[in-house]
Amino acid sequence: MPPAAPDPHAPPQGPASPAPAPAPVPKRSLRANTLIVMAGTLGSRLSGIVRQQVINLFDTTLTDAFNVAIRVPNLMRELLAEGALVNSFIPVYKTLDAAERRRLAQSFSGLLIAINLILMALGIFAAPWVVGLLTSADANIDRAVAIYMTQLVMPFLTLISLSAVAMGLLNADEHFRESSFAPVAFNIASIAALLLLPDNATWLAFGWLIGGVAQLLVQLPALRRFGLLPEPRLGGHPALGRVLRQMAPFTLTAGARQFLNLYVTRLLTDASQFKPGTQTGYSNAEALFTMANGLFVVSPALAVFPRFSQHAAEGNWAEFRSLTVQTIRTSTFLAAPVSALLLVLAPYAVSIYNLKTAFDPNRFEAGAGILAGWALALIPWAVVTILLRTFYARERTREAVIVSAVGFVLEVGLYRLLVPGLGLFGFGLSTTISGLLMAFALALMYQRSLGFPWQAVGEHLGRVVPLAMLAGLVAWAVSRFLPAPGFFVPGLLGLAVAGGAGLLVYLLGATLLKMPEMAGLRRRLRR
Repeated sequence: MPPAAPDPHAPPQGPASPAPAPAPVPKRSLRANTLIVMAGTLGSRLSGIVRQQVINLFDTTLTDAFNVAIRVPNLMRELLAEGALVNSFIPVYKTLDAAERRRLAQSFSGLLIAINLILMALGIFAAPWVVGLLTSADANIDRAVAIYMTQLVMPFLTLISLSAVAMGLLNADEHFRESSFAPVAFNIASIAALLLLPDNATWLAFGWLIGGVAQLLVQLPALRRFGLLPEPRLGGHPALGRVLRQMAPFTLTAGARQFLNLYVTRLLTDASQFKPGTQTGYSNAEALFTMANGLFVVSPALAVFPRFSQHAAEGNWAEFRSLTVQTIRTSTFLAAPVSALLLVLAPYAVSIYNLKTAFDPNRFEAGAGILAGWALALIPWAVVTILLRTFYARERTREAVIVSAVGFVLEVGLYRLLVPGLGLFGFGLSTTISGLLMAFALALMYQRSLGFPWQAVGEHLGRVVPLAMLAGLVAWAVSRFLPAPGFFVPGLLGLAVAGGAGLLVYLLGATLLKMPEMAGLRRRLRR
């Protein structure tokens, strides 16, 4: 079990597990780290849009089946790869000396490879049953194609898990450059494969795998250069149990999230409610939302997580609280205008996927409706993302994952309640409501342990939210004079002109209010 919650009447204590003195913190700038991660995320998301544009050139029958197929390895990806690994491995890894870190990495990577190989084999043989579980009885996709592509993409789980090990090792020592740009290699390799190889189901699936290989390979030279490249082995390590105990509660979160994904996929493939192409439209909207969320929310959280872990290991709770406020302010300052602009310009945003004037209207309408709703969720999920990292850094995993799991189950309930009446917009509104409730619950739990900075966060949000609303109104007004969205060219024009006008209003307002985030941005631009 994770360490027990500290007594609210006692001074805050660090992680309960005894550990050797932590290694000295590398003297790297948090702002520099954040900018590196954001630059890598931006490159990844922009190249991801190009990859999605290329995928949208395929027939809707293939793209709908493909988007169901890649959900199968993604069902286990969060548990075995990015989420569970980074949030469980780094806090334990940071408490060890250099020799023990290497031994832990060897044991952990060996165990992870073995588990992945077993799951990959099971996934290939059970593909018909899994696709049947993921799709509605009255499906609007070709199940046979989805099963075939699922069997082809299953090795992606092993590739992404190994890539996540590399990313975790580099990030733990605050080497963000190589790991942040590895997803760009994934996208470039996938794009090249999709453009050069035949236009069919086999090579659409293999294009995904080729990208996974590239994402892993580009990180290996950095691991070797920094002396972090592990030699996987099956064997125990005293700290491996701590990592696995921290990972264990993630099964609850992963199970709840996959229950959500299962419900959403079955809902989108239900021909009685949605037309063919809705699954691809959902994927297009998801790519845009994850770009915004990854760039302005996840990147700051990823960059500061090793520092959160270091402060927790040292018991430096004053700096821990200060870093919490700073990160929430930075993340929400960036997320607020993007949220407002995506809300009003969603049709223009999804238009960038349509490289042909004869685009599928079902894809377009589904993507625009879903993205507009999700745009509202950016600010609450920014707070949720940061606060979750503060719990993981203190090895308080159980509390964080319980809140996450309840939030995902609540989101499914909201889907059932809101989607029938609101249609596609109901997806995003459900995510927003769930995010608000999760943020409030995590803040209350943080308050009991360390004292949550309600006033500082509240005053900040009281400034950025009205500014973002004003920016959204300006962007909407400007868009009334622009060509109708749908095709790539008017979509790009709408984002550049209307989005640029709204962003300019937001930045001017932040300058007039003398917000410190604006001063920091100006300092960065002068360098």
